[in-house]
Amino acid sequence: MAWQEVLLRLGVAALIGFAIGLDRELHHKSAGVRTIALVSLGAAMAVMVLPARDGAADSRVLQGLVTGIGFLGGGVILRHEDHVKGLTTAAAVWIAAVLGAGAGLAAWPVLTIGAVLTLGLLVLARIAEKWVAHRKETRLTEGQ
Repeated sequence: MAWQEVLLRLGVAALIGFAIGLDRELHHKSAGVRTIALVSLGAAMAVMVLPARDGAADSRVLQGLVTGIGFLGGGVILRHEDHVKGLTTAAAVWIAAVLGAGAGLAAWPVLTIGAVLTLGLLVLARIAEKWVAHRKETRLTEGQ
């Protein structure tokens, strides 16, 4: 593989991880730009270092990657009494790894659509959560 192709794939993986991490960082979450960009970059490198395209080997690398990232994501989930925090960040870490692997494999259509949907969901879900919280607050004050 030419160095330009390596640079493109790794650069795209790092940029996607950076964008997802920036969303988490801006909202003061436990995993931010550095963590999520490194996860995405590492996933891209993991699938790119395979010596030859072998379906069985690719499958094992992806399985190990997804499982390993699951453990990393589990580290950002916190439970306090009946409240759980960090689930969205854990999901963001996991999906950043999958998107990074997509960049490493040059799966451009899946990668592009997945990245747009991921970033869109992070933004739209936050708007929806604020709207729901506002409605709950309004109902509580009206009921008093």
